[in-house]
Amino acid sequence: MELWLWPSGGAWLLVAARAVLQLLRSDLSLGRPLLAVLALLAVLDWLCQRLLPPPAALAVLAATGWIALSRLARPPRLPVATRAVLITGCDSGFGKETAKKLDAMGFTVLATVLELNGPGALELRACCSSRLKLLQMDLTKPADISRVLEFTKDHTTSTGLWGLVNNAGLNDIVADVELSPVATFRNCMEVNFFGALELTKGLLPLLRRSRGRIVTVGSPAGDMPYPCLAAYGTSKAAMALLMDAFSCELLPWGVKVSIIQPGCFKTESVKNVSNWEQRKQLLLATMPRELLQAYGEDYIEHLHGQFLDSLRLALPDLSPVVDAIVDALLATRPQRRYYPGRGMGLMYFIHFYLPESLRRRFLQLFFINPCLPRALRPGQPGATLTQDPNPNPIPDPSLAGAR
Repeated sequence: MELWLWPSGGAWLLVAARAVLQLLRSDLSLGRPLLAVLALLAVLDWLCQRLLPPPAALAVLAATGWIALSRLARPPRLPVATRAVLITGCDSGFGKETAKKLDAMGFTVLATVLELNGPGALELRACCSSRLKLLQMDLTKPADISRVLEFTKDHTTSTGLWGLVNNAGLNDIVADVELSPVATFRNCMEVNFFGALELTKGLLPLLRRSRGRIVTVGSPAGDMPYPCLAAYGTSKAAMALLMDAFSCELLPWGVKVSIIQPGCFKTESVKNVSNWEQRKQLLLATMPRELLQAYGEDYIEHLHGQFLDSLRLALPDLSPVVDAIVDALLATRPQRRYYPGRGMGLMYFIHFYLPESLRRRFLQLFFINPCLPRALRPGQPGATLTQDPNPNPIPDPSLAGAR
């Protein structure tokens, strides 16, 4: 046993020296990932003591610790210097917090808002430096986009435009596709896709010149068929595919493209329960009578209630998303996809590797599990049997997974 003590101690000394060096260089942070690595190394140390001779154990433990700490190290980042970034949708949520963070880091921030005198714009004016410029823009209005493009070109002649953060987004309905007006799909596409497309294309000459970055805030609803989010998810899916196309086409120009796919966070739009209530009432008031009879008002109420219940567990700390955006802007090798938020790894594992029936049930369990429409319930005129003998008409509400 005494022969073992020196190799084991030597390996741990090497790992500790590497960890301290990374901490001093701010390449590593104290947190759960580091603690998990140390715990796994302790288990490996225990196994090596029993299975390997001391020289081999030293090599295995030291190499494993070195590789693990290297994987935990933050990727090298570019200096902020005089970089300028345009961020859309800074009235609230991710856009507002990202604008504040980048301004504090020394970026020149061009922040677009819907209302120059709105609460979000006033907050940015109060807490940010004079470098931050507020621009009014509605992505559904070409004149607004043109005005922002001209301003950006005129005010980045000396610094160039380093990055574009497509953050602005719209989701104004929670309902089945059949219950959602076609106009809702058009509204989501106008803001989440066409407006962002027009702005991005207009800024490409500047971004190509600086070999800069395009960062787009997407949604898992664009990758998975979330119940009752088809209008929003369809527009986000289109935007994700567009960004993948840009990523390939702009590679020779040195422009890097990233998509942020956040989980459910407590942004202002999520917290605004009265707004969701108004949208539900508008849906009920404008729904064709025949459709309302087939589904039933209680069906709509059930969807709305489960949606609000799921949002109560949204994460209040928006910093994981903001940090992902910062990394996409400054990392020398940014990721193509970022998945900030609790449970995102499990969600995507289920989506990619489990059968369709399990994927569907998982989304229903953790987001919205619809009850049977009125016309399909036993005892109703014209009721028919469903393929699922146990539809679970009144499920327990649980966690939301979409932005």
